[in-house]
Amino acid sequence: MTKSVLYTSSPLLASKTPVWRSKFIVAGLALGFAGLAGRAAWVQVFGNDFFRHQGELRFVRTLELPANRGRILDRNGLLLATSVPSPSIWAIPEDVEREPAKLRQLAKLLEMTPAELDKRLADEDKTFVWLKRQIDEPVARQVAALGIKGIYQRMEYRRQYPEGEAAAHVVGFTNVEDHGQEGMELAFDKDLAGRTGSRRVIKDRLGRIVEELGEQVPPVDGRDLQLSIDSKVQFFAYQKLRDAVLENRARAGSVVVLDAQTGEVLALANYPSYAPSQRHNLSGEQLRNRALTDTFEPGSTMKPFTIGLALESGLVTPQTTVQTAPGYVVIGGARISDSHAHGLLTVQQVIQKSSNIGTLKIALQMQPRDMWETFTAAGFGQKPQIRFPGVVSGRLRPYKTWRPVEQATMSYGYGLSASLFQMARSYTVFAHDGQIIPATLLKTGEPAAGAQVFSAKTAAEIRTMLQMAAGPGGTGPKAQTLGYSVGGKSGTAHKQVGKGYASNKYRSWFVGMAPIDTPRIIVGVMVDEPSAGKYFGGDVAAPVFSDVVQQTLRRMGVQPDMSVKPQVVVDAVEESF
Repeated sequence: MTKSVLYTSSPLLASKTPVWRSKFIVAGLALGFAGLAGRAAWVQVFGNDFFRHQGELRFVRTLELPANRGRILDRNGLLLATSVPSPSIWAIPEDVEREPAKLRQLAKLLEMTPAELDKRLADEDKTFVWLKRQIDEPVARQVAALGIKGIYQRMEYRRQYPEGEAAAHVVGFTNVEDHGQEGMELAFDKDLAGRTGSRRVIKDRLGRIVEELGEQVPPVDGRDLQLSIDSKVQFFAYQKLRDAVLENRARAGSVVVLDAQTGEVLALANYPSYAPSQRHNLSGEQLRNRALTDTFEPGSTMKPFTIGLALESGLVTPQTTVQTAPGYVVIGGARISDSHAHGLLTVQQVIQKSSNIGTLKIALQMQPRDMWETFTAAGFGQKPQIRFPGVVSGRLRPYKTWRPVEQATMSYGYGLSASLFQMARSYTVFAHDGQIIPATLLKTGEPAAGAQVFSAKTAAEIRTMLQMAAGPGGTGPKAQTLGYSVGGKSGTAHKQVGKGYASNKYRSWFVGMAPIDTPRIIVGVMVDEPSAGKYFGGDVAAPVFSDVVQQTLRRMGVQPDMSVKPQVVVDAVEESF
């Protein structure tokens, strides 16, 4: 049995401790615990946002859940643009296994030099770097088979364009981030893109997801866009245009096909073009949608509007005669002439022979304001109301500034400018019983209501004159088409260079419609700087018009309105500049 200890017998233990000391120690401990409790309260409650934010910066990630971009379809539901899954290769530089043989193989698969790959992996402070975006599946499998530590894959979407360069200027393209850059991809980017979703996760330092946080927000896929374009019409219109540009050694060309009843654009093609999926080293020459962005003086294609106004106002009838001899006039010191003297012409023949003198003599009997209002009503000098990037308005000066010589030249298409798209749309006035109708690149299928410019009677009289202009003795007989009656007006103009005109550079075009009594389509063709010897619109642009009209009407199931006979091509009457 142990002996009990008497604490009072120990001098040390028996010493008296001051009460304040014990109280101080207890107070110090209490104060320490209070500080810790306060700090804990600050971290957990009052200052929680700061510390939560710091934690999230280090470990919490918000991952985007990409929406599938909507498809672009033609009027018959055929694909013009669609998105397909496509792997992308990325790396964590500091973790990459630096085995030279494998890295050389990786560089070869990613179509880069070993030096380029080394440069991308050089910064070991980076925790993420793209090596190659949107590669083919077989290549991605070969990359994965290499088994290189620190190399990863992420699934993205890549845009594909089945119609290639034929529809490139209409459809446009997206960038690597899937945002529209040109054409309808840009014009309807928000509708096509949809809305991305998201989910919050905790990742470790290697990028692996270790925990889900909260509910994920699902993506909303973009909506499909159905265009008025007929991909078949678009393809052969592009083909015929390309052939004409190459045959005539021209700089470029454009073609527009409109439905004369609905205003829908069935085709809009330009050459040169580009492949939307292969956009390396593209130039502005290839990217520019010339049918909508390039303007030019429309020349003789404006004469029907001048004559239409004279008919509408009762100033002339189709059989009224106009003396054009001796083939030239001098107005305000400027000499204006026809290609050769025609003598006495009826108003019908003024259009058929494309007489500048006949047109301006009729125009000078009218008020400038009336001409300006008619041209404006037909859409000249105004931006077309069509949802497409880069559309231009052309130029039409206020009538109060017109001098007599300018009124004369405006009557046959000089001193103002328009795009080929504007020209094609303006001819709906003649094809749609005197109404100009809105044009659209979206499928509607419904007859369009427009604004009245001329009466139905005047429009029919002009159509007869256009048929004469596209027939024997006119300026565009090469526009004739097997099985279908056509009417239209050719144009040829010296190109402007600085403040003057180039003597050997021309724009050639033809705008017309078919069948002539009840038009179903309007086709406009423009060829820029033909240099193979021919340059008149009736020789260069009219044959393209003929081919496009015939194939388009057959595609639409329009019955021929003429007996099908072998086409007899006669020489065109030379146009007056």
